[in-house]
This record gives sequence, C-alpha cells and structure tokens, in this order.
Amino acid sequence: MPYTDPLEPMLQREEELRRQIARRLAEEAGAIPLVLSVDHLAAADEAIATWAEQGEEEQDQRAFRPIGPLQELLAEHRDMIERIAELQDRRLS
Repeated sequence: MPYTDPLEPMLQREEELRRQIARRLAEEAGAIPLVLSVDHLAAADEAIATWAEQGEEEQDQRAFRPIGPLQELLAEHRDMIERIAELQDRRLS
C-alpha cells in the first residue's frame, strides 16, 4: 500500500472550505458564479482573516446564538487551520 501523507487531505479540505466560503459570499451578494474568480477568492481570504482576528470573546458570544452558513464555514476553516498547524508542529518536535 503506498504511503499517504495525513497532511494532504487536511490541506485539500482547507482549500475546499476556502472555495465554499468564496461561493457563499458570492451567493450572499446575489451572484451564483459558475467559476470562482480571483476576486471571489480574495473576498474569502479577507473574510477568513477577519474571522481569525476576532477575539475569543466575540466568538464565545456567538455560542449562545445560532450562526449562519457562512459563519459555520469560517469556523470549520479555522478549526482545520489549527489542526494543520498542530500536525506541522508535532512533525517539527
């Protein structure tokens, strides 16, 4: 059986989530793109960065309110990034 790097599927999932975030942002803006543009992906990157910069207090407050599909994708993306960083750190140890 060939060797498969456990990091590879995680990186693929992170990219898939990035694209889902871009598509969701476009849909919320009233567009349904067949192909994601550089602008769509840049908007996703900006949303991801903003989500990551928010303080824990803000995100904890959301635990008491339902979150929408975009926020769910952003939270899942952040979790995936943390899992990737954790695996990379373990490899360096």
